Amino acid sequence: MSATAGGPEGTATQTAGSRLGLKPGMVVQELGWDDDVDDGLRIQVEDTIEADMVDGDYGNVVDSVLLWWRDEDGDLVDALMESLTDLVGGGVIWLLTPKIGRPNSVDAADIAEAAPIAGLATTTTAAVSQDWSAMRLMAPKTPH
Repeated sequence: MSATAGGPEGTATQTAGSRLGLKPGMVVQELGWDDDVDDGLRIQVEDTIEADMVDGDYGNVVDSVLLWWRDEDGDLVDALMESLTDLVGGGVIWLLTPKIGRPNSVDAADIAEAAPIAGLATTTTAAVSQDWSAMRLMAPKTPH
């Protein structure tokens, strides 16, 4: 499928990037990348934003964060706090975890416990990949 293919296709052919609410021109930071990530999902995200994702060294404000997370990765609260470092107020963190039954899947109770400690609210999940689940986490908007 080409990024230039046009026309209203409906939700059946909606890309993972658009299901994540991403749009052209958005800056998306990718954290937690490893050999096991879904490259097809990464390509769909980059096609949707029409740019490469940035990494943790970016050092500027980002519109959204994709955080790949596995049960063996350590402290989820710390990782979520780090994800907030460059995130614009009202921005979204997509927590990508292996689906239940896959190696290193993350217990939903662990996410439900970690998110509020990091100051985040879980809002929804999205079907984005055969092996990975995506949970949308948002920080409350704060006046600056």
